[in-house]
This record gives sequence, C-alpha cells and structure tokens, in this order.
Amino acid sequence: MRARDVMSSPVITVTPRTSVKEAALLLSSHGFTALPVVDEDDRLIGIVTEADLIRDRIPKDPRYRHGDTGPGTHPSIPVTVRAVMTTPATGMGQGTDVNDLCQALVDARIRAMPIVDGSTVVGIVTRGDIVRVLARTDQAIAADVRHRLEIYGGANRWTVEVNDGSVRVEDAFDSESDRHVATLLALAVPGVVDAEVGFGVKGNRR
Repeated sequence: MRARDVMSSPVITVTPRTSVKEAALLLSSHGFTALPVVDEDDRLIGIVTEADLIRDRIPKDPRYRHGDTGPGTHPSIPVTVRAVMTTPATGMGQGTDVNDLCQALVDARIRAMPIVDGSTVVGIVTRGDIVRVLARTDQAIAADVRHRLEIYGGANRWTVEVNDGSVRVEDAFDSESDRHVATLLALAVPGVVDAEVGFGVKGNRR
C-alpha cells in the first residue's frame, strides 16, 4: 500500500500570509489536525498544526491565581501563519510505502504528513487516515481484493477470504508467478495486514 492509496487529495493549504484566525477556522470546520504551508508556486515550505495555533493564543483568566507575582509582560499575539508555522517541513512522495510513512509519523511524533510530487503538495496523510484504513470491514477488503484479482487473472478463478484484515486467496490455477502477483495485489489493498495465496480448493493449499 502506497501513500497515494490513503492520502486526502486535493489538499487544503495555507500560505505564510494566511491569518491565524483563518487557519484555525479551516482546521475546525474540516476536522483537520494540520495544514501544509505553501509558497506562491504551491511548494511546501512549512506546516501549521493545532498545537501551533493554540500556543499563547488564550489569555489568562484574571480571576484565577496563576502563581506569578506581578503583572508581567504579555507576549505579542501572532497574527499570521508565518509567525507560528514549523519550517522547513518534511514531505514524502506518493509512492512511499505506508509502512514507512506510519513509522515516520510515530518517530517524529507528528499527526500529519504532507505528500509531495517533487516539492509540490499533492495530498496529506494523517494518523486518522491510517486508522480509517485499519477500520475497513473485512467484506469491503474482500470485495476490493477480488476485484483486483479478477482484473488481473479473470473471474471465477479466485476464492478470497478475509479475517481481521488477513487475506487468504485460493487460486484455481497452479502458477507460482501468478501467486506472487496476486500476493502483491492483495497487499496493496487498503486495510490488508497480510496476505497468503495458495493453489487448489479451499483447505488444500500447497
């Protein structure tokens, strides 16, 4: 499974000149966790997240004792995305293995990864996108696997079973090369966690 199979596209982006208020509205109205920041040529130059937007944005409630001894100084409130975005930002290609993409999200402790073609933003993948893939029903996965196999090797050839995302396929023909291709096709289906392709009637795998 590749990034192109799970990414959201087209992606909503902002520029450094976008107001923090507008960026917050986009995140809130669409349920996003982050927005890629692009220049005039749609090239990725940064990313702005929920955490970036809420930092130092909410004033202290004067009715609450915060522990500071004096009035102190009030930091200037950021007005545009330029003041709060993280730059530079990391992007990954459309052909990136989703396994590698997931590892990057976990290792970097980030919630969203911009997907780029060169330096042009073409999509975005969030942790939520990955969770939705994992939540696909076995019936939906089986239908998708069966459709891809029928395109490759014809109808009435394949028996497909899926259990908790694990795919088992029986091929009516004994072809090692076809079994290899069928395995790759099954593994490319969103929601598949592993795949095994065998020859013969169900229960008589080789």
